[in-house]
Amino acid sequence: MTMIMVVFLALLIVGILALVHYLTNTRRGHQPGPSSGEAAWGSRRAEDLLAERFARGEIDEDEYKRRLLLLREQR
Repeated sequence: MTMIMVVFLALLIVGILALVHYLTNTRRGHQPGPSSGEAAWGSRRAEDLLAERFARGEIDEDEYKRRLLLLREQR
């Protein structure tokens, strides 16, 4: 009887972990292989991060423009 309970609890824990893993990957939009939409989203996100760094004063205007130009050339 004890062995059955241990196996049941182990299966329950594994099931919960699998569900959490599935849900977190689904929320991030994780799909195998990049599509053109994901590539565009990634470059947009990079530009947003660069703009945030500029706004916080981490990089100056020249650095911002240089990096932005590089990002846009790589599209």
